[in-house]
Amino acid sequence: MGNWTFDSIPDRTGRTAVVTGANSGIGFEAARMLAQKGADVVLACRNPEKGEAAVQRILADNPKGSVVFAPLDLSDLDSVAAFAAAFHAGHDRLDLLVNNAGVMVPPLGRTKQGFELQFGTNHLGHFALTGRLLPLLQRTPGSRVVVVSSTGQNIGRIDFDDLNWQRRPYSPWPAYGQSKLANMMFVLELQRRLTDAGSDVRVTAAHPGWTDTDLNRTSGAMAKFFNALVAMKPHDGALPTLRAATDPTAGGGSYWGPARMFEMNGPPVAASVSKRAKDATAAKRLFDDSEKLTAVTYDLTTPTVTAA
Repeated sequence: MGNWTFDSIPDRTGRTAVVTGANSGIGFEAARMLAQKGADVVLACRNPEKGEAAVQRILADNPKGSVVFAPLDLSDLDSVAAFAAAFHAGHDRLDLLVNNAGVMVPPLGRTKQGFELQFGTNHLGHFALTGRLLPLLQRTPGSRVVVVSSTGQNIGRIDFDDLNWQRRPYSPWPAYGQSKLANMMFVLELQRRLTDAGSDVRVTAAHPGWTDTDLNRTSGAMAKFFNALVAMKPHDGALPTLRAATDPTAGGGSYWGPARMFEMNGPPVAASVSKRAKDATAAKRLFDDSEKLTAVTYDLTTPTVTAA
């Protein structure tokens, strides 16, 4: 079997997709390629100017599908709620939600609701967004949720006594690892709950290996070294996400990443899930805690979601 490439993506005509953080990097490339394959894509981005510019760049390639911008700031749960409400009002289906946006090793910061910035954006923001869009996903046959995690999950530890770094001295890399481990645990736990509820919504995960994107801007000298040595271009770094999103063989709970150099580059293949992510007891606790923190409750018995 040959490598999985853009040509491997099935036709997406008539399907609706939301891609968070789609104004640059792998999010932009995922949105662009989905539109080229016929999908109607919503670029959910924090910065309107950059989001609209990304729309115009994609439209310049004359895609088969449509592309629009919608404002979404994942570090603000009020913005998440507003985006979801507007999307529900304007759409009757959602085939694909790509939870791609994220922040990586910034100085200590807080979201609008006071969560540590990486955990609050990378995990809690996407947790709330998925919960609020779940009714549309449940009503759309063959729908998927893709969560972009990272090999950073391998260094991650979930500190349930201090999820938001209020007691510990802040350390950016461990905080990033916690957020990416939370992403993977969310994928596996949500898939378990959907399966138990008899839902056919599929939840998958992916990571881009080492891809040269704006996300590395706060990563320091090491990022520059690896960028020069092994980094993929965003087009190639987006392929694991697109395989998780469109490959018919990508089952619920599957995880996709680059094939070579310890999953840093190469074509997308099945990737290694960290041992901690497979802890179902911890994943259940994280899911339950995330519902409380975001005030978004998943109701998997009916196609509804309620906010507390």
